[in-house]
Amino acid sequence: MQNNVGLHLTKRAELMPDREAVFDVAVDKRFTYRELNERSNRIANALVDGGVSPGDRVALLLMNSHEFIEAFYGLGKVGGVNVALNWRLVADELSFILGDSGAEVMLFGTPFAEVVSELHARGAEATAITRWIHVGDAADTPDWAENYEAVLAAASIDEPEAAASDDDLFFIMYTSGTTGLPKGVMHSHSTTLWALITASATAEMRKGDRYLICLPLFHVGALNPLMTTVYQAGTCVIMREFDPVRIWELFGEEKITVTLAVPAALQFMLTTLDKDKHDYSTLRWVMSGASPVPVNLIEAYAGMGIEIHQVYGLTETGGPACLIDPDNAIKRAGSTGKGFFHTEVKIVDEDGNEVGADEPGEVYVRGPHIMVGYWNRPDATEESVVDGWLHTGDIAVYDEDGYVYIQDRVKDMIISGGENVYPAEIENVIVGVPGVRETAVIGVPSEKWGESPLAVVVREDESLSEEAIFAACQKSLARFKQPVKVEFIDAIPRNPTGKALKRILRDQFPEGVA
Repeated sequence: MQNNVGLHLTKRAELMPDREAVFDVAVDKRFTYRELNERSNRIANALVDGGVSPGDRVALLLMNSHEFIEAFYGLGKVGGVNVALNWRLVADELSFILGDSGAEVMLFGTPFAEVVSELHARGAEATAITRWIHVGDAADTPDWAENYEAVLAAASIDEPEAAASDDDLFFIMYTSGTTGLPKGVMHSHSTTLWALITASATAEMRKGDRYLICLPLFHVGALNPLMTTVYQAGTCVIMREFDPVRIWELFGEEKITVTLAVPAALQFMLTTLDKDKHDYSTLRWVMSGASPVPVNLIEAYAGMGIEIHQVYGLTETGGPACLIDPDNAIKRAGSTGKGFFHTEVKIVDEDGNEVGADEPGEVYVRGPHIMVGYWNRPDATEESVVDGWLHTGDIAVYDEDGYVYIQDRVKDMIISGGENVYPAEIENVIVGVPGVRETAVIGVPSEKWGESPLAVVVREDESLSEEAIFAACQKSLARFKQPVKVEFIDAIPRNPTGKALKRILRDQFPEGVA
């Protein structure tokens, strides 16, 4: 079999055609591997018949759904490159990504009809999209778009000819950069396969596991578990979006064995648990990452008999970097463990020398699952990957036994509710507000989201209000990127080269937000 990740679905359907592959909770639909593969073949053939060739990028603006999975694997089979879009972004942000990727076909869901209509109305100035496929009721399909089910019905069910393998691109996942402009992380069929192999060899996954996916599939934290579950012959139970009440119900109804949830989600879940009503007896463990998991949260779940396995990963690694093993999940609460099975991890000082125990340094990661590079950004690729080592920009320490503890982020990234928020992007908006002299954005603790952005602003015009800054951010930024508070000061502390000293600002404004 060719090294084509799309063919994993083909092979699984051949080996276990009647095993349940997916349960799409929102629409109450279940699909066997045979049924899912047949639908995947149809969308693949329809896209090829419509002119999609190997290497062409196709954008997916879809919530978690069986249609997302069908299209994702189908594109992989025929050599198309998936560009899964963050559906929290506004039109301007989506327009940049679509333009940068060069996508000419888009699949979009009904919840995003308004923003997609805006993009369509802007014409060629906004995107190069020439084919729009609407996923939803036919009655809601715009006259300038095709309906997904109609497209499938007209297409062949036959297995398409595999048109990609090994180093051919499989997907591009955009992640914000420190300059404020998103960068497209490129993964090939080979790097993706190795991410699945190292995940399978490290995590406590079993044949027949029932994996609940509640993170959005435009995140590698959901995409890697999806593909690993198919690779491991499991069943994916997918939620459209996180619901802290429904997730407890699904644990019992669907006999969920494993899942992944960010720390903020785990915190929400504690407030909705009804021990007399909810059955989570089949749940072996919950993987958690995106930000360090508080020790008290790990202990709270341990008291309920649920192990929290802290994971550390990045889009650039296809997901895996470090994972705590079950034997140490409680004993070393707060650690993200050691490198995955086929993954090397080291912590180094400013000169690139590996540090000793309890000495902070930057995390480097190496393995066959490291990204191909950044789309259209060879300069950024050369800066981030040196001699095969990915320079993560994250600060961590080893303990005396080599277990890794993530401490901070070199790049000042804020993680709010599991979403990466880069201060430079917010700063670029605020500095354009009339009356702003300069600004710096930092992360502050949030009871609800883990971290939230706080804008520190020096005013040119003393009449400038917090509301004016909020209004500008609401217009230009997705909601999760918008600052929750503005602090006005006389001057932003800077080093001799002019860089804002955000460490001092964090000390000056340590208060969190309720």
